[in-house]
Amino acid sequence: MAVLEKPFFTQGNLLKNPVALITGANTGIGRHTALKLAKKGYKVFLACRSWDKTQPVLEEINQLEKVKPAEFLELDLADQASIRRCALSFLARQLPLHLLINNAGQAGAKGLTADGFEVAFGVNHLGHFLLTQLLLERLESSAPSRVITVASRAHHFSWGLHWAHLRESTRSFTGIREYANSKLANILFSQHLALMLKDSGVSCYALHPGLVATEIWRHVPRFLQPLLKWRGMLSEEEGAQCTLYCALDAPASESGLYYAKSKIHQPSRLAQSEKMALLLWQKSLEWVNESSRFAKNQD
Repeated sequence: MAVLEKPFFTQGNLLKNPVALITGANTGIGRHTALKLAKKGYKVFLACRSWDKTQPVLEEINQLEKVKPAEFLELDLADQASIRRCALSFLARQLPLHLLINNAGQAGAKGLTADGFEVAFGVNHLGHFLLTQLLLERLESSAPSRVITVASRAHHFSWGLHWAHLRESTRSFTGIREYANSKLANILFSQHLALMLKDSGVSCYALHPGLVATEIWRHVPRFLQPLLKWRGMLSEEEGAQCTLYCALDAPASESGLYYAKSKIHQPSRLAQSEKMALLLWQKSLEWVNESSRFAKNQD
């Protein structure tokens, strides 16, 4: 008879101080994820742009019974300097890191990041890529640990990554095409990260949370917003369920896969391309100008 793997949280119960860092945790599914993990015994770090918008969530968590104090980390994923400061701030605390949840996202916004990348790609993929790189050693030393990246089924609408366009301002009127490209990048990143971390004790998961009524859609043109609601949107709490499944229950043997409705789903053909995943990894390393112990394996 096959031996079933224990859920990750069962292992997490044995950890002295389980710690989770969640980007964009002051609203939407990030907030519900932070609340649930705090109730499960995790010390949660909310990595967000605004202290004012994060403070009510910190208070909400810290008023719960028998929880470890939640903390704020300032993070602007559109600014690589801010990302580096955030990582240094966390690492300076000398804590382990068992869950890194790349949750924050932009949809429908237009323009460039502070470092000159199309804003959806820069925030949704490149910002999280850099943050993960900076925290990799801590994740490995804290194993068993996990990296969960919130992607989207919108990646099916991507026609591929045109590298030159990623260094230009948003081209489409709605920004949805660029959003789809960034979500394709999320899945390719998670897939390749799992390959690089094989046998390290760090598992990686990408997921589609469902079409969730969150602030991520605030930049989408107003005439499209009723259409989104007509398609049927999940509540924020419902949208957090797949993230929580990947964080607490998904088997480590399923590292590198893509999930929806808390089950394995097959992503698009492009999202399964190992060649594109490798090229994206190489270019992302170049773009963040960050040395990596994996770089020598990319030649």
